[in-house]
Amino acid sequence: MACVWAFVFALLSAQPSFADGPQFKTVEIGSGVTLHYAEEGKGVPVVFVHGSLSDYGYWRDQVPQFAKHYRAIAYSRRYNFPNTNPPIDGYSAITDADDLAAFIKALHLGRVYVVGHSYGALTALFLETQHPELLRAVVLAEPPAISLLQHISAPDAQKGAAMYADIQKNMVAPMQAAFTAGHTDEGVGIFIDYVLAKPQAWETMSADDRKDTLRDAQEWNVMLPKGTLFPEISPDAVRAIRVPTLILSGGKSYPFLAVIDAELAKSIRGSRNVIFADAGHQMWYKHPDECRRLSEEFFRKHPR
Repeated sequence: MACVWAFVFALLSAQPSFADGPQFKTVEIGSGVTLHYAEEGKGVPVVFVHGSLSDYGYWRDQVPQFAKHYRAIAYSRRYNFPNTNPPIDGYSAITDADDLAAFIKALHLGRVYVVGHSYGALTALFLETQHPELLRAVVLAEPPAISLLQHISAPDAQKGAAMYADIQKNMVAPMQAAFTAGHTDEGVGIFIDYVLAKPQAWETMSADDRKDTLRDAQEWNVMLPKGTLFPEISPDAVRAIRVPTLILSGGKSYPFLAVIDAELAKSIRGSRNVIFADAGHQMWYKHPDECRRLSEEFFRKHPR
């Protein structure tokens, strides 16, 4: 696999499903939405939430390990492989958070632990603000809570505002234009080129790699024309979070995510922020055992 593609995996990526592991299961969560998931183990549930351009297979190596002590469940968000749900207007991470709440209730899981990566972490963050009664504790791996960049504490306030403006101008707006015009390949390319800060990075990838990525682009086909890529989350809502929260960060990740994580760590009372100095956004692949150890230790400290 090309080096540039491996680097893209450091942010978000389409991962293979559980080829040799648990079988697909499905659950209807209401409003005509069916979610696919895999599970293994018994005990208190841990629900894993993947990022964009990905699906539940992102967690294929973690589910069997967590299943030694928990009921480990990895599901695919509404428009990600292999789900085939009808499109709606206004889709965003807020919708995903409501879906996750409905998923937890439909499976009668009670109060759960949630582990989210990237856009899945943003989903989990919204779940903390909207449905805290369903949660024991949450692990957030670099949620793109982009709106918080407008409200960064000193001394990084100016930096945060500049990052927000650049993301809106050079990533979000061009992506919206491309997806609204039905140009999925172009829209994904704009995203890849932006996060890598490398023009034509998308075009240099192999046809197979691009095909794999586009498999999970349906969420953006629905979201970008009539929804919101990065919905607003208010600083007050974040400060009101009382769910125990562990924040995992990569020391070599994208700068705007580091600024967001630092603000979340300041804002969420009692949260803990662990930074893997040598990792990018893909800390769960760079340090899988350490991420799992930290998460399980955190869960044991917050059993209820």
